[in-house]
Amino acid sequence: MLDPRVVREQTQKVRQALENRRARVDLDLFLATDAKWRDLSTRIQELRHEQNRFSKEFARQKREGNSPSDHLDQMKQIKTQLSALEAEHSDCEKQRTALLMEMPNIPMDTVPGGQGEKDNQLVRQWGKPPVLGFDPRPHWEIGEVLGILDFARAARMTGARFSVYAGPGARLCRALINFMIDLHSTQHGYTEVLAPFMVNRASLEGTGQLPKFEDDLFKLKDEDYFLIPTAEVSVTNLHREEILLEKQLPLSYVAYSPCFRREAGSYGKDVRGLIRQHQFDKVELVKFVHPQDSAHQWERMVLDAEAVLQRLGIHYRVMELCTGDLGFAATRTYDLEVWLPAEGVYREISSCSHFDAFQARRCGIRYRPSGGGKPEHVHTLNGSALAIGRTVAAILENFQQEDGSVEVPEVLRTYMGGLKKITQ
Repeated sequence: MLDPRVVREQTQKVRQALENRRARVDLDLFLATDAKWRDLSTRIQELRHEQNRFSKEFARQKREGNSPSDHLDQMKQIKTQLSALEAEHSDCEKQRTALLMEMPNIPMDTVPGGQGEKDNQLVRQWGKPPVLGFDPRPHWEIGEVLGILDFARAARMTGARFSVYAGPGARLCRALINFMIDLHSTQHGYTEVLAPFMVNRASLEGTGQLPKFEDDLFKLKDEDYFLIPTAEVSVTNLHREEILLEKQLPLSYVAYSPCFRREAGSYGKDVRGLIRQHQFDKVELVKFVHPQDSAHQWERMVLDAEAVLQRLGIHYRVMELCTGDLGFAATRTYDLEVWLPAEGVYREISSCSHFDAFQARRCGIRYRPSGGGKPEHVHTLNGSALAIGRTVAAILENFQQEDGSVEVPEVLRTYMGGLKKITQ
């Protein structure tokens, strides 16, 4: 959530940023509601002051044996006025908060302008696409021929955009999860957590998925619970409504979770394979950091995600998202994209975002400065490291052999019981 003072005092900057993001927000309505809310707050404060003054005067008159009927009538009038103003103030505050919750984060000044994905900018790349020497097959075909992926049975038991992993395919998923968790927890300084896969509405409001993206979520019928779209939601809410100590920062967490997304706006896109599923697995990184250290910590997190691909030996590139392609809560984002030889395209495999205080303000996560003073909001960061299904797709396509087999990346072989190659 944006700081209402920033919206109020830097209106033109906020207005321009929202236009750059192509956000449909009634900023003028918020400003009018905010002005009314502040006016009502002032009037309530003045009336309460007046109420206290009359109350003290009434008590004094009583002690002196007088009958202060005039004061009693005035106190009743103030109480009636105050009750009406407080009710109006409560309604106004709800509208003001609702309008704020609909506003996306403001991009950092360094974020490139643009309308969408085509305007994202290359930051760097690592490695080179493999030279296969034969016509590469898509990962879904490779997986089905090897008997390690089964989309037809998944469709019968559930529906489209689900998959079954079998044999070495299932073990490959487990190997990737364990490898990523081990790397981040033992070498990159993250604390492993296993958090709930269902969360309440407040948790999703805190990270920015609600109220805007409810259509993309799976909701339980008889409870106001949702299946998580990413472990970012659970882990960010670990410290909801808490005041941390400055010396605790940064706090770095890594978590595995299944993720559930309706993909409501992606009808017809990536209907085959593992790229866009309703259920998929992911290893997520989340950091709570000091505002002055957040830029450095975000860059480190991106490098931690890149390290996974480098250890696997998969060519990738890092793209900075433009203003028109940023996620709702992000102020800056780098996407890691892997090369898929069969399609001849790059596909996102990780998204690493800086949220500044946007999520922390919505979740009520603050830290107390070591030198004393008022608690301040932390900055939150998160990144996929990595999406498991998309990593499987990248391995199958980049390590495929002409005979139809797939080499297992060396770093995974100990997790695969020494298996070097997946064959029929």
